[in-house]
Amino acid sequence: MIESSLPQSEPVLLPGRPFGRQVRSVVGYSLLMALMIVTPMLVFVPAALLHCAARNGRRAAWAVLVLSMVFASLYAVAVPESTPDAQKIAWSFLAAVALAVMLPAMAAIPLVERGESFGRVLLFLLAGALLGLAVTEVASRMLISFSPYAAQVAQTKEVWRLVAQLYRENKMPADLIRLAERAGPVAAYLFAAQLLASLTVVFTLSLMMFGRLRAWQNEPARPYLFRNLALPDWLLFAFVFGGIAPLATGLLQKLAANVLGVVAFLYLLQGLAVFRSMLLSIGAGVLGTVFGWTLLAITMPFSMLFVAVAGLFDSFFDFRHFKKRKDDSHESHSD
Repeated sequence: MIESSLPQSEPVLLPGRPFGRQVRSVVGYSLLMALMIVTPMLVFVPAALLHCAARNGRRAAWAVLVLSMVFASLYAVAVPESTPDAQKIAWSFLAAVALAVMLPAMAAIPLVERGESFGRVLLFLLAGALLGLAVTEVASRMLISFSPYAAQVAQTKEVWRLVAQLYRENKMPADLIRLAERAGPVAAYLFAAQLLASLTVVFTLSLMMFGRLRAWQNEPARPYLFRNLALPDWLLFAFVFGGIAPLATGLLQKLAANVLGVVAFLYLLQGLAVFRSMLLSIGAGVLGTVFGWTLLAITMPFSMLFVAVAGLFDSFFDFRHFKKRKDDSHESHSD
């Protein structure tokens, strides 16, 4: 079985910088993160918080969280009422970012400080995100009489309806039109899994970015290299629970199906980490690495199924340690 944590000889958090530099850093981080929140750079918000805490301490990171949300709230205020719920969507989005992305990142700082494994920190962040999303949903319904979940599900159905309509207008094959028509209800049914999978990408990329920043500063970063993503063994129980979806009905079936979707995506990520580790272990180099990833891409979806299965069975066979290397210290940080 895979070890659930990796040792780290030095603490990650290094507070104690001069007060003036801390103030300038906090303001800079706050403005940068406010910009990230309202752009696709949202995926690196947790990395920015973790790096701020590493440079300035946890109190500074909390100050950055509050200030960045204050700055980002100007976006919600400025959103035009193009649709009846435009303002409600904007405010619920900011609440979700704060509760499901930023607060879990803050809560994960002690784990990062102890050098806990990539997989354990990732699942901790996902658990915090799930709780944050639930609080956002309940609070939105109570305070502004709005359901972000229902709005997103309705939007998903509408997008697929428009796709099917576009296919019909352009005389696409009947099979493709039927596929688009069926995709809408399926995507809506599995929307919770899609949302958590998206947050998984956010947290994974942020942890990798945090690892890159630490490595570039010649500081301990090993646990957060993508090659080291190893999920805890107990996640197999969630996979087994998800497997009951075809046998269940009603709410239990929907819950199991969404759990299975999230767990399958997590094992796909672990399989990709195994693939990355194997490329390094055979000394593939830049050209070999590019060729390997290109081959994986052009053989989808079959390659992704194989990779996901490899990720699942990595918990049993630990593929990355069949042949122990003499020393990893010379490897690049280009995960």
